[in-house]
Amino acid sequence: MYAIPLGDDGAELRPLEPWQAEEFLAHMDRGREFIGARNGLPDVVTDLESSRAFLRTYAEKAAADTGRIHGIWSDGTLVGAVILRTLDTRAGKAEAGCWLEPAGVGKGLVTRAARALVDWAIEVRGIHRVEWVVASGNEPSIAVARRLGMARDGVLREDYSYRGKRHDMEVWSVLAPEWRAAKSAAAAEG
Repeated sequence: MYAIPLGDDGAELRPLEPWQAEEFLAHMDRGREFIGARNGLPDVVTDLESSRAFLRTYAEKAAADTGRIHGIWSDGTLVGAVILRTLDTRAGKAEAGCWLEPAGVGKGLVTRAARALVDWAIEVRGIHRVEWVVASGNEPSIAVARRLGMARDGVLREDYSYRGKRHDMEVWSVLAPEWRAAKSAAAAEG
C-alpha cells in the first residue's frame, strides 16, 4: 500500500479498500451527524456489511477505471476522504467530492487531498475537466472548490432532494489548461 504525504503535519492520503471496512465504519460513526448534515453517505454506511459494500463499489470502480476513493488520515486516524465519484477517461471528465469528520476540520486536509487527487486525474489519467458538485449552502465545500482554482459554472435549481428538502446544486470545474497554468504560477512564486 502507498501513502501520499499531505504536508509536514503527518497527514496522509491512502487508498480505501474493502478490507478497511471496520475502520471506515468507525470513521463514519464518529462523524455521522456532522457528515450527514451535507452528505447522504451516513445513511448508506450504517453497519459493517454496508461499509464493506460501499468500499467494494469503489474497488470495482477502480478496477474498471471509472472512479476512486482515498482516505485522509491525520495522526494515524481516518478522518475523511476524497473521491472521484465518476471518472471517464474517454470523455476526459471526472467528478470529485469529499467529506470530513469533525476531527479533521480546519486543517486544510480536504484542500490538500483534493489537490493531489485532481492533479492525478489531470496529469496521470489525462482528464480535461474535473467537476465539483455541491449544495449551494455548503460553504466549506465551496471554499475548497475556490481554493482548487475552480470556476462556478452554474446552479442546478432544486436539483437534489435530501432528507425531505430540495437543494440547489452548484457545479464548479477546473480545466486541465487552467490547472497547469495555476501550478506553473505557484511554482514560479515559490
